[in-house]
Amino acid sequence: MKRKIGFRLALLGGATFISLLLLLPSLPVWKDLPGNVRKLLPSGKISLGLDLKGGMSVTLQVDREKAVEGTLQEISTAMKTPSMEPRIQGTTIMFPVGSGKDRDTLVKRVRRHYPYLQIQSQDASTVTFSIPPAEEKRIRAHAMTQAMEVIRNRIDQFGVAEPLIERQGKDRIQVELPGINDPERAMSLIGRTARLQFLLVDDKNPDADKILEKKSPVPKGDEVFYSHRTGEKGQRVELPYLLKKGALMSGDLISDARVAFGQFNEPYVSLTFNSAGAKLFDTITRDHVKERLAIVLDNVVYSAPVIQEEIAGGQAQITGSFTLKEAKDLSIVLRSGALPAPVHILQNVTVGPSLGKDSIRAGVRATIFAGILVLLFMAVYYRFSGVIADGALLLNLILLVGAMAALHATLTLPGIAGIILTIGMGVDSNVLIFERIREEIRLGKPVRSAIDSGYDKAFLTIVDSHVTTLITALILFIFGTGPIKGFAVTLSVGIAINLFTALVGTRVVFDAITARKKLERLSI
Repeated sequence: MKRKIGFRLALLGGATFISLLLLLPSLPVWKDLPGNVRKLLPSGKISLGLDLKGGMSVTLQVDREKAVEGTLQEISTAMKTPSMEPRIQGTTIMFPVGSGKDRDTLVKRVRRHYPYLQIQSQDASTVTFSIPPAEEKRIRAHAMTQAMEVIRNRIDQFGVAEPLIERQGKDRIQVELPGINDPERAMSLIGRTARLQFLLVDDKNPDADKILEKKSPVPKGDEVFYSHRTGEKGQRVELPYLLKKGALMSGDLISDARVAFGQFNEPYVSLTFNSAGAKLFDTITRDHVKERLAIVLDNVVYSAPVIQEEIAGGQAQITGSFTLKEAKDLSIVLRSGALPAPVHILQNVTVGPSLGKDSIRAGVRATIFAGILVLLFMAVYYRFSGVIADGALLLNLILLVGAMAALHATLTLPGIAGIILTIGMGVDSNVLIFERIREEIRLGKPVRSAIDSGYDKAFLTIVDSHVTTLITALILFIFGTGPIKGFAVTLSVGIAINLFTALVGTRVVFDAITARKKLERLSI
């Protein structure tokens, strides 16, 4: 018996010690600890949610229809040759062919690289392929998954702790960024499509100047894009470029993008291509020496340098009038990849930190006030047994916050409500046990037998109430949004810990007392 009591006391003491260690990084004293000590201790801490810390909440809508168009554009770029330029029309892509042999070669290439494409029609000069409805559905669904992954990568590289990114419905994404202090920069980073293209400048067109001055129509094979510059007086200046349609290569061949500095310490973005991209870039620069190659990101021309010679090694640069912050953001979006489809901002809400401070202050006050009232009630009504229950409640709170720190959980205002509810459930469990013990004592049983019977008879009732509440919390977590999930996480962890402290924490104290001497009366 003594061994069992010793083991349970050691278990409670060990759990308390570990919880306090896990809680240390979340306390102000953490900063005062020596660096060598902090390296030995767990570094995870409880993060504050958007409603407590402040930040921004954004609802995005993914234009999934554009994902199908983007897929066709990628196919067009990959299949393009000097003698064949595909044309996109709706959800179809048309390839010009010069002979039956060319047609057979084209069909074999398409079958090998894009087996899901179907031949819609063909004649002596054109073969038209289309995307079947089932593949369109898959592309749209994949666009949502890919968009969430790209946004998550960008936010992680931006350095936001504990962001919330979740899907809502068929085409919406909810993003919450606690503690963000530059919402405009964050929005630019999240919402940018980052579709990078390399296009030739049509300098050989004799009417280029008239076209750019809008005195002549844009020919079918060209398109006009603009670069954004800052004038001498700080005004925004747009410079037009006449570019040839059809990207020579796209940003999906980039393996890395980093900020570098030029001769005069001006920042630029250095691009590194993968093996396929390096070969293609080598070919492009070899075939177009003395021509200008425009680097276009989201239909904006960043630079259009003249290709002086063949560029080998798979390296390129994006130069411009960048600040260091702009160059860093550009490298982040290029490194994390382009969004598969444009995203539109449906809602953008910024929460100030003052609201979070007020919420924390009110939540802490409510928790302390409720805790004091409960502790006093238990101590007055159940006397010494109530004091034992009060100790179990304090242990419950320590283990709960320690578990939240171990899980790197985010504490929200509903989460504080979950903690208060956990306190109430802890009290309820002890009330059930103590009332059972009282009944046994009234029936004339000895104190030791009354304690054992009280715990045994209350066991199933306590487990039943906790399991039903846990099921409810799990449902809230699965189907709820951010704040509801915060409440569900706190409640779920609190229920499991409360069950442990109610059935083990208080009982081991009673067992230790009755093991030393035979009690004739119990203060309850």
